[in-house]
Amino acid sequence: MTAAAGNAPSQFSPTASQLDMAYSVCRGIARAAAKNFYYGFMVLPKPKRNGLSAVYAFMRRCDDIADDSAMSVNDRQIKLAEWLDRAHHALASHPTDDPVLLALAHTQRTYQIPVGLLDHLAFGTAADLDEPQPGPSTEAPLALRYRTFEELQQYCYGVASVVGLVCIKIFGYRDPAAEPLAERCGLAFQLTNIIRDVKEDFAVGRVYFPQEDLERCGLSISDLSPSNIDLARIRPLLQLEAERARECYKSGEQLVPMVNEDSQPGLWVLITIYRRLLEKIAAKQYDVFTERVRLTVPEKLSVLGKGILQRLV
Repeated sequence: MTAAAGNAPSQFSPTASQLDMAYSVCRGIARAAAKNFYYGFMVLPKPKRNGLSAVYAFMRRCDDIADDSAMSVNDRQIKLAEWLDRAHHALASHPTDDPVLLALAHTQRTYQIPVGLLDHLAFGTAADLDEPQPGPSTEAPLALRYRTFEELQQYCYGVASVVGLVCIKIFGYRDPAAEPLAERCGLAFQLTNIIRDVKEDFAVGRVYFPQEDLERCGLSISDLSPSNIDLARIRPLLQLEAERARECYKSGEQLVPMVNEDSQPGLWVLITIYRRLLEKIAAKQYDVFTERVRLTVPEKLSVLGKGILQRLV
């Protein structure tokens, strides 16, 4: 034994009961907050369901810090950095009493998830912290953040495509061609969210559509204001982004057979729920302003039932 090895600190090894408790906490967080994603989790074998729940709970904690309007942007950045430091400590096999980090560390080791991908998940939640915030009674001055769709894709990589890369680590795959497909699948999910959330994002000073797309559709940023919305004018913009999302969903179809067989129904459920959400928006003529468009619980349960049947056969 070398001197270095002899001086190395012993690794923390949680007991089975500690892990059971930690994963139970993470499943509770995912069940309560992951309104669409959790349906895909439910079709997976328990160890993989636990792993995705741990990753989701870690992301949820990052999101909660980044979205805490009671703190200044600087304080949120500091708190997020502190949370990530604690995560690194746990991932290095040091003791932690935080159930989310306990489960995350076990998941990372079990599925050999690169720590850099988990860092990207945390950094992605902070991507909007420099955005302007609206005043109490008037809309904030808005500036387009992305000039081109390529720039929007870079943002989507950090907040969504990385999620896809982490998920397939847990799903299991052998062909590296699965990785770009997972990235494009994440892009499809994020574009769907951007289309659905135009009204809510504008209210907090965020506009994700690229400048070149607005110009292509003859629009300015003020045309997206819910206070003077003309749906007929902005519909072509939403249709443009929806077509891009549909192309990316085709990558999801190619990805499903590339992950391990026991994970294919879960991935199919995730993709199908988000794809149907996009088509429901389209069926409403892209009216995402009158009310928030979402799949009903029966609609999602119908998809889940088909996923369960796929697993059984």
